[in-house]
Amino acid sequence: MNIYVLLKRTFDTEEKITLSSGKIQEDGAEFIINPYDEYAVEEAIQVRDNHGGGEVTVITVGGEEAQEQLRKALAMGADKAVLINTEDDLEASDQFTTAKILAHYLQDKNPDLILAGNVAIDGGSGQVGPRVAEMLDIPYVTTITDLEIEGTTAKIVRDVEGDSEVIEVSLPLLVTAQQGLNDPRYPSLPGIMKAKKKPLEELELDDLDLDEDDVEPKTKTIEVFLPAQKEAGKILQGELEDQVKELVHLLRTEAKVM
Repeated sequence: MNIYVLLKRTFDTEEKITLSSGKIQEDGAEFIINPYDEYAVEEAIQVRDNHGGGEVTVITVGGEEAQEQLRKALAMGADKAVLINTEDDLEASDQFTTAKILAHYLQDKNPDLILAGNVAIDGGSGQVGPRVAEMLDIPYVTTITDLEIEGTTAKIVRDVEGDSEVIEVSLPLLVTAQQGLNDPRYPSLPGIMKAKKKPLEELELDDLDLDEDDVEPKTKTIEVFLPAQKEAGKILQGELEDQVKELVHLLRTEAKVM
């Protein structure tokens, strides 16, 4: 099977985000594979191995630094990696930009299956995967928690609010991975060593016959800010009756909910 995984480099989940001049500071920060994308990588490897072979290619759009996350995916067991480096080409981008670039790259690759994370933990929009599928004119199913492929048919279980649903759909297909789909493996030492020899192709927009106007973002970031710091809670003292009176007073004057 010809399998592709859409991968994103994101801040470590434990990283403390700081801003300077309205921009997120990346200097010294730790980055990882977006956790939902790790489920996608693992599922791609399992599908390949369970169906007698094929090839898993991980692909990302970003800067040179994303090679580290691509190498980790190769160490997990992916066969090839592709970095579409937009560092010098784009001043701004959004989900449309990323999806347009990915779809343009994939349009002549004849993928049987494309996997992506359900959402990225930084933006959380969940748009890129479905946008790619729409641009390629193939079916897609989001938030999947189980995937079985037999021939050219996939049987999928997906998360819906408070329940799950079962869907059958034909390949080619794009799915987005939800927590619970699998348990992503840790790269082994042999896997890390093999990853150094696996192909990692680096492309730019010119290589795809795209220019900046073709992928101009549809949205514009007006402001970036951190949530307001929460104030420490108050502990009321004294007799119960006095505490109730004080609570009512605070709800009226400070919380303004009464």
